Amino acid sequence: MGDVTQVRGAWREAEITLTASTDIPDAYTGVDVWAEFTHDDGLTLRRPAFHDGGRTWRIRFSSPLPHGRWQWTSDASLDDPGLRGATGFVEVEPGGPATNRFQRHGFWTMSPGGRNLVHADGTPAILVADTAWGLPWRATEEQVRVYAADRQAKGFNAVLLMSVQPDMRAVGPRDRGADTGFDVAFEDLPSGHINALNPAYFQYLDRLLDILVEHEIVPVLQPVFQGFGWKGLDVAGTVVPPAEYARYCRYLVARYGARPAIYLVGADGSGHEPQIPAGGAEVHEWDCYTQPTGIHYRPHGDNRAWQDAEWLDFQWCQTGHGGEHVPERVADMWRNTPVKAVANGEPTYEQTRSATNAAGWWQGHEAWSNLCAGGTMGVVYGAANIWQWKLHDGEPGHEPYFLAPSGGWRESLDFAGSTYVGLLGKILDGLPTTDMEPDWQTFISPRTLRVAGRLHVVYQEHGGALRAKQDDELPMAYRVVDPRTGDILATGRRSPGEPIEDDRHTARIVIFHDDESAS
Repeated sequence: MGDVTQVRGAWREAEITLTASTDIPDAYTGVDVWAEFTHDDGLTLRRPAFHDGGRTWRIRFSSPLPHGRWQWTSDASLDDPGLRGATGFVEVEPGGPATNRFQRHGFWTMSPGGRNLVHADGTPAILVADTAWGLPWRATEEQVRVYAADRQAKGFNAVLLMSVQPDMRAVGPRDRGADTGFDVAFEDLPSGHINALNPAYFQYLDRLLDILVEHEIVPVLQPVFQGFGWKGLDVAGTVVPPAEYARYCRYLVARYGARPAIYLVGADGSGHEPQIPAGGAEVHEWDCYTQPTGIHYRPHGDNRAWQDAEWLDFQWCQTGHGGEHVPERVADMWRNTPVKAVANGEPTYEQTRSATNAAGWWQGHEAWSNLCAGGTMGVVYGAANIWQWKLHDGEPGHEPYFLAPSGGWRESLDFAGSTYVGLLGKILDGLPTTDMEPDWQTFISPRTLRVAGRLHVVYQEHGGALRAKQDDELPMAYRVVDPRTGDILATGRRSPGEPIEDDRHTARIVIFHDDESAS
């Protein structure tokens, strides 16, 4: 009988260590290792292993079932007795305390209609993501604890990350605390390759992502950037051979795919780069939990690359850095077929170049406008100095175009706009948002989303009396919420044809809900 690993409850990560019998010079590039897990009831899941230095491979696995025994057997592309044919068990004991919503409800996957997120048990979810691209290779554990606590308290549940520093010509000390410093994931990235893996980098990244997940913040993992990158110094994501890119995508699934994750296989490019379908197909083949996989575009693009690909779950636009509201981009993407979930993955970063650019309530209006226009997967926020993980005011070497007038990442946490974006998630939490869609028929003019007969969410930019023109599928119970504070301003039940009055004439959210959604 093999070793037994015990976990308490579903969706808890278990780790299994395999040790090769001999040294393998090309361990990362030349050897594939995986394991099949078979439950007592016959369900079988396959998880890839990842090389973690020396003779060590690790397999991470989370049971989607709350109890029972999984028997696992390893296999490998190399006939090594330490890697091929090892066996053991994962014993899932019921009743473990669920410390966060992902342990209670399971990882995110796509809704039945493909428009937004649900947990594995069907519980609705709205993405509320921050952007901290540089965190994996710049931030320390202490900094990430500060960051995660702030973002969780504000209502964020995800964060966009470049998993590696992507600029081939970037130079600086290998020191997260030093000006211009950064850690290195692949020693050969400056040459346009990602074969010389640095396990210590990923061991540190493990701890950073652990902190995020502890705070219910899902890492949105981008393999190697295709666009501007960190400092605009020639990103590797467009020149890395597609086979190397795909191998690294599989490595990310192996290392981080037994915990909440989103895979952003393309970022800041046209979306048509050959690395993207190679990576997307690899994620699709190896991710047994079907966590979301998608593309994030540069501002100028058709935003529909690989639209019919089986591996593609979502498409994210980017509306640039000039402070314009452009919700028609997500509205246009909503109409593309086959259906994929949509969001604006990069509105203007708050305080880019000036203290007033995209600042304060601009971000709240942007979030609600994009959501109601068809970006129903959720909303994404970004702040200047956070995305670069600028260490302090005056740190040299950053592109001035993208910086805030002062401060570093810590000061940018306090930008007012982040509070308004986070509140969107808090206001919608617990509502039956699954496959909600834009509604242009029930009311004369406001921005509206609906789930017929169950939910209507109305965003009134300037307030004012709200009158329904069609009552057939509009629930009678309602509440009025201030999107700047989250305060409930009014609740009640209306009569057919009765307007919802307003004497404040400022932005408000009116939520019509069935009785099951009253809380």
